[in-house]
Amino acid sequence: MPTAHPRPPLARTSDEAHVYLDLHPCVCGEREFPRSTAIVQLDDAGALGSRYDGLCPACGRYREYVFRLPADLLLPPPGEVRYGDGAPSELLDPGEWLWVADRHAGSVPADASGLDPAAQRQVRAAISAAAAAMDEVLAFLPDGADAVPAEAMRTDLGRLVYDDEPYRFDRDRLEVVRDTYRDLLAAVS
Repeated sequence: MPTAHPRPPLARTSDEAHVYLDLHPCVCGEREFPRSTAIVQLDDAGALGSRYDGLCPACGRYREYVFRLPADLLLPPPGEVRYGDGAPSELLDPGEWLWVADRHAGSVPADASGLDPAAQRQVRAAISAAAAAMDEVLAFLPDGADAVPAEAMRTDLGRLVYDDEPYRFDRDRLEVVRDTYRDLLAAVS
């Protein structure tokens, strides 16, 4: 039986919710599961949320996640990924977002010029996701700070990424990497 959460965390976009689900495996370790999605009413005041649920294909355990929906829906520009609204994520910490950016950027070939249109769309989607994840890391920078503080890492993965290379969380470096992804995105036709 699913357990109700008194105040579900905010998922600003469905892309953000899916990243969260991908990073939080079943107790058996399986990451993937076929997900049904529904809009649900969270309280008597009419607050809405999104519910993702399904059975783990490895162990058969029922998995359910409920997130609050934002007051205003956030839609990405056509052909791009958008995870949030410029505020720090409630679902992922900056180390997790940097890990996500690295995975998307690492999936792109060094030279995409000779790819067929379908492969170019995949490259574009990966670069867009990497740039959007970098925007999410940058959202954790306090006003006027030169780096994302170590205290912003609240998960094991986030702390691992931070502890491995803390200099990667410097404002200037984060902005250069994000801008490089944006430049690559503009260059991919």
